[in-house]
Amino acid sequence: MEKYKEVERSIIKKYRKKIWSKFIKGIKEYELIKEGDKIAVCISGGKDSMLLAKCMQELQVHGHIKFDLEFLVMDPGYNEYNRKIIEDNAKLLNIPITIFETKIYDIVAEIDESPCYLCARMRRGYLYKHAQRLGCNKIALGHHFDDVIETILMSMLYNGQLKTMMPKLHSQNYEGMEVIRPLYLIREQDIITWQNSNELKFIKCACRLTENCMLGDSGGGSKRQEMKVLIKKFRKMNPNIELNIFRSVHNVNLNTIIGYEKDGIEKSFLDDYDEL
Repeated sequence: MEKYKEVERSIIKKYRKKIWSKFIKGIKEYELIKEGDKIAVCISGGKDSMLLAKCMQELQVHGHIKFDLEFLVMDPGYNEYNRKIIEDNAKLLNIPITIFETKIYDIVAEIDESPCYLCARMRRGYLYKHAQRLGCNKIALGHHFDDVIETILMSMLYNGQLKTMMPKLHSQNYEGMEVIRPLYLIREQDIITWQNSNELKFIKCACRLTENCMLGDSGGGSKRQEMKVLIKKFRKMNPNIELNIFRSVHNVNLNTIIGYEKDGIEKSFLDDYDEL
């Protein structure tokens, strides 16, 4: 059996409960895909986006909804080594990628303040623009369950806000475009286990600016990495801590919220407090 077929089989069979079922649940629960969609699956070369690509391929073949796919790789200025890894993995996994080049790394190299934030915004913009040129109405990103809860904690601890990473979102700058996150319910550890059991090696970080180019799953000293460490400590006290953080943004009781913002308008509990 060819390697890509073994990988596909592992998703449907061996990791049906941990990956495939949660992937399908996320698609249905958040209504991420509709009939006639043309979706650009955005591939960075890491484990998450490669798994996303394979899951989307399987859904296109075995699902009941008819939709089209493009597999986009944006090269922001990868070195030759990392670009070759992406190309080799795409070939190995039978993913028909389209690569387009940008100069993002060269641009953000001149920025002293928040280069990572600027890089992320620029990457998203280029992906939207290129996907739209291909006739796509959605881009799919490989963010997973752990990304969601880490975002919630970072927003609370560093920004003083209760915010989450949404499963889908309309683009404010590209009319008719949406971003969707089909791996929303899948835990990172299950993705790592899937990767290792299939003996796959993906790039972790290909950023030239931080000189943090590597294979494997070790991370750097980012705020997100801090959240991973914090959650690991919480887990020792309560094994359900991650699920509770995740559920917290699904079960917000506005009667116990001091203030919130909706469509740019700020609301306070005092607005209608005396009306009771």
